[in-house]
Amino acid sequence: MDEKDFEAARRNLTSDPKGGNRLSSLEQLASLDSMEGIAQAEPTPVPPFLRYVPKGALIHAIYPGLLVALTIGLASTWLSTRYGAPVMLFALLLGMAFHFLHEEGRCIAGIEFAARSLLRIGVALLGVRITFDQIAGLGLGPVLTVIAGVATTIFFGWALAKALGLKSTLGVLSGGSVAICGASAALAISSVLPRNSELERDTILTVVAVTTLSTVAMVLYPLFVGTLGLNHVDAGIFLGGTIHDVAQVVGAGYMVSPETGDVSTYIKLLRVAMLLPVVFLIAFIVTRSNGSGSGSKVPLPIFLFGFAALVVVNSTGYLPTVATDQLADISRWCLVTAIAALGMKTSFKELAVVGWRPVALVVAETGWIALLVLGSLFFVI
Repeated sequence: MDEKDFEAARRNLTSDPKGGNRLSSLEQLASLDSMEGIAQAEPTPVPPFLRYVPKGALIHAIYPGLLVALTIGLASTWLSTRYGAPVMLFALLLGMAFHFLHEEGRCIAGIEFAARSLLRIGVALLGVRITFDQIAGLGLGPVLTVIAGVATTIFFGWALAKALGLKSTLGVLSGGSVAICGASAALAISSVLPRNSELERDTILTVVAVTTLSTVAMVLYPLFVGTLGLNHVDAGIFLGGTIHDVAQVVGAGYMVSPETGDVSTYIKLLRVAMLLPVVFLIAFIVTRSNGSGSGSKVPLPIFLFGFAALVVVNSTGYLPTVATDQLADISRWCLVTAIAALGMKTSFKELAVVGWRPVALVVAETGWIALLVLGSLFFVI
């Protein structure tokens, strides 16, 4: 086809036989928003009714991505209920399958909002699960064991990460996740670490590793405490002081006995209470270290004040059980949605290149805290 023939064909496509103009074939296809690869990625105007709503522009910007993350969270919850596997792991894996939504298009803003703002809300609402009476009722021995376990595991993770040639921030992130409360701690600590291209990948890797190991521990540790012949209280201290996620602690504890389940839950909530001082300390250290360099300072983690305030209010006993249950459910939904959003921000390819060392790091941290708690049972408590 020569140039004249091509021009004639173009005029035939873009002109109406009756003398009017018509859209080109590509423009016609572009109007079919449901077709993959054709939908326009440009920002759409804010609908008139949202212009009079407070933060209407923000709502319009974030609702597509937020709705996708929430839908993945719903699917993950159903799968977790149906198959008995950790909901956080399902949310991560399903989110990663929809990674393409974070590459371009209308979902990016909502995914970012869910991965950051909803995360902070979920962590703040964790405070409704803890009271001062629960902490005081444990006695001094378990409290010292938990404090030592948290502090030494984070330091151990930091030192081992450097020895393995990994970033020290990964050691702090994974150590805090293993020592405190698994995925929730990983998300909280990640929110105050310096932002870089590898932080979100490291966070996802940590969440996957600790969730998997926590599930394995939920199955094996009850058998282990039975083999050692630990009484119900000591078994509860061991399970609550070593298993990463709250749900797995509860499951493992009540596998042994109701008394073991109660003790393990209280010990685990004490570890969750350590989230507040640990994240504050990490934020302070990061801010001081960046203050002398060119990096931007980490903002004050205001959501932790919300966490502390809810602990205080919950300790007064004025919050009815219905309210605390509802707030705990909201917290769980916020965290599951945030995990799904983090999954959408990470690809399988990025995780495949990290190698064996980060996995070995988390396994070693898990072994460290298990040995420390077990030693305290025999020689301290």
